[in-house]
Amino acid sequence: MDVLAEAVVAGAAGAELERLPLPARFTAAHLRAEDVDSFTGVADKDVRKSIHVGSVPMPELAPDEVLVAVMASGINYNTVWSAMFEPIPTFTFLKHFGRQDRWSARHDQPFHAIGSDAAGVVVRTGAGVRRWRAGDHVVVSPVYVDEEDPATHADGMLGAGQLAWGFETNYGGLAQYGVVRASQLLPKPGHLTWEEAAVNPLCAGTAYRMLVSDRGARMTQGDVVLIWGAAGGLGAYAVQLVRNGGGIAVGVVSSEAKAEYARGLGCHVVINRAEIGLVGSEPADPATVGKRLGRLIRAATGEDPHIVFEHVGRATFGVSVFVVRRGGAVVTCGSSTGYQHEFDNRYLWMRLKRVIGSHGANLQEQSAVNRLLGLGHISSALTASYPLTETAEAARLVQNNAHMGKVGVLVLAPRTGLGVTAPGPVQAG
Repeated sequence: MDVLAEAVVAGAAGAELERLPLPARFTAAHLRAEDVDSFTGVADKDVRKSIHVGSVPMPELAPDEVLVAVMASGINYNTVWSAMFEPIPTFTFLKHFGRQDRWSARHDQPFHAIGSDAAGVVVRTGAGVRRWRAGDHVVVSPVYVDEEDPATHADGMLGAGQLAWGFETNYGGLAQYGVVRASQLLPKPGHLTWEEAAVNPLCAGTAYRMLVSDRGARMTQGDVVLIWGAAGGLGAYAVQLVRNGGGIAVGVVSSEAKAEYARGLGCHVVINRAEIGLVGSEPADPATVGKRLGRLIRAATGEDPHIVFEHVGRATFGVSVFVVRRGGAVVTCGSSTGYQHEFDNRYLWMRLKRVIGSHGANLQEQSAVNRLLGLGHISSALTASYPLTETAEAARLVQNNAHMGKVGVLVLAPRTGLGVTAPGPVQAG
């Protein structure tokens, strides 16, 4: 650990952090451009073979950027995609981004420091940064926006320059230092540990936009919401948001252990995939599986779902369109089983159903969900933590869907349980 990182871990004040020199290099979980073709013709694209942990150079900081000493990070499915070089190698994103201007050119490197979640301490701010200073405890939104794009000011997710930090940009969160735009930062909830805080932004923000935001499904009290993968990272936050918002959460999981976890989060009804004949990642027959699923949901709730929370993709999308009620909405992000979806359009058009595409969350939505975490109305979905040196093992767990909730990664934090600065959640009212 360099002297600046040591000072961060020791809890040094912001003034001292500003005086200490930046290291020329730092440790990061990263991919190598030379490995891009290594999985060609390979059935099991084991991410443990492509994720490396080692030294990378420190970039120059742009005027609108902040350098965060990362105490903890988390594994998201985009880390798995990056490490599998699918659907295209992320080096393609970096090359495209690098052509924009001088500052973007820093991202086009023969390495890609990955990771789209982080909690840590600000150690440097660019000349144009006003709201943040060294020593601040922060969490990082994964949404990297172009503030000069007019569309960004209507909705950060609509700007043409919007990118996923650590996936479509370099210098992500699975590293001792992360380079972020000031518009990505929010204050860390004081009652959470570093690892508890680090794993929330991407999945909690995405679930909030999908379900609660007026840009998503606009869930209201009493809505029956079908949640695929209710014990996973996205699902764990979706269950809590549905429960807290007065909805009825119906979760689909793949094991009894995951069913117990989903119930503990507040899932009203839990259905095992095996009960409806849904096995593996191949597309299910929508009518056959959909009728079975619909019967189970109606038996438990008395009605068909108003909303389907869909992120599994190819294996389940046809069932989602089939099973949602007349006039209901399928809100979708990601596609962990494949992007090419098939569904019977008669059920969509003749029954006036809607498909809503959703991606990430703008800063206002991230702030809203961060407030809920601060109030204790939503809990961190952290279930396991790995050291940075074992990032590849942590990613493999997610790749195999062998995890529950979110998997955290300790970066500069020497052990779990650190970073708490408040005795408990702030109580509303």
